[in-house]
Amino acid sequence: MREIRLVTVPDGLPKPTDFEIAEAPVPEPGPGEVLVRTTAFHVFAALRTLLGGTVPGAPFPGIEPDGTLFGAAVGEVASGPGLAPGTPVLHMKGWREYAAVPVAELRVLDGTLPDPVHHLGYAPLAYAALTRDAGVRPGDTVFVTGGAGGVGSAAGQIARLLGAGRVVGSTGSAEKAARMTAELGYDAVVLRTSAGFDADLAEAALGGIDVLIDNVGGDQLRAALDLANPGARFVLVGALDGQLDPGGNGRTSPVTLDAYRIILTRATLRGVAGPPGPEAEARLGAWLRSGELVLPDVRFTGIEQAPRALHELLAGHHLGTVVVEL
Repeated sequence: MREIRLVTVPDGLPKPTDFEIAEAPVPEPGPGEVLVRTTAFHVFAALRTLLGGTVPGAPFPGIEPDGTLFGAAVGEVASGPGLAPGTPVLHMKGWREYAAVPVAELRVLDGTLPDPVHHLGYAPLAYAALTRDAGVRPGDTVFVTGGAGGVGSAAGQIARLLGAGRVVGSTGSAEKAARMTAELGYDAVVLRTSAGFDADLAEAALGGIDVLIDNVGGDQLRAALDLANPGARFVLVGALDGQLDPGGNGRTSPVTLDAYRIILTRATLRGVAGPPGPEAEARLGAWLRSGELVLPDVRFTGIEQAPRALHELLAGHHLGTVVVEL
């Protein structure tokens, strides 16, 4: 089988030459494990944080040179006890064609979402951030930073379906902005590259911001706080400002905020509280089947395309979830 390994710790943003496509024996499942043939895996920006180091408190270890990359993947059971061959499953040992996975770490897919690849995206996380963490209310103005990414491409639509009065997003290109307003539920989109970002956001948000789903941090978080309405609820989901900083290591994302503004508005800032409950997928599945929700993705074919997929993702070339199909 083939798998993707780290060759050198990247100097700046990862390049395809920082990785290799290595051959390895198909693993033999141990006690309590099954052999899974991977059919698709997720390519995600937060992987940069793990390359060559570990963030204290993070749920995953760092990846050192000669280490195999990992992440969410869908596949089919090839052999092993307890699950019939061909059973569709979700696991965390992506970036390889086969994986020996403990049964306790597998999730059998039951068809709640119509396409197995939907399980690799962040729509359930976006739903949980909006409902459980932010408590979005009818009429709220919702701002989503990084609105064309895996979280944002779902969050704008979900906010609209939950009754938000106005949905504003940010992105890095006019082409993505046009798709966000045409396809993804956004009323207005602000370009993060604009020299007048703060003024553009104030104009787009009209009467201020009630809910922030923040995938970026940095100056976009600061600008959103300046426009927070009384009782605003800010949910921090990602830290792309730090992860995509070519001069940093991807493991910090500092930002200066006005504490006085938080006091005056009684705004709350919290990190997303982790995976959603099963009700999220049930509701998302119904919206997907009715056509009320679409989850855009970009699919690369063949494991040899994975380093290029990661490079293009970090360069901001794609809208939606990026996956590699095998």
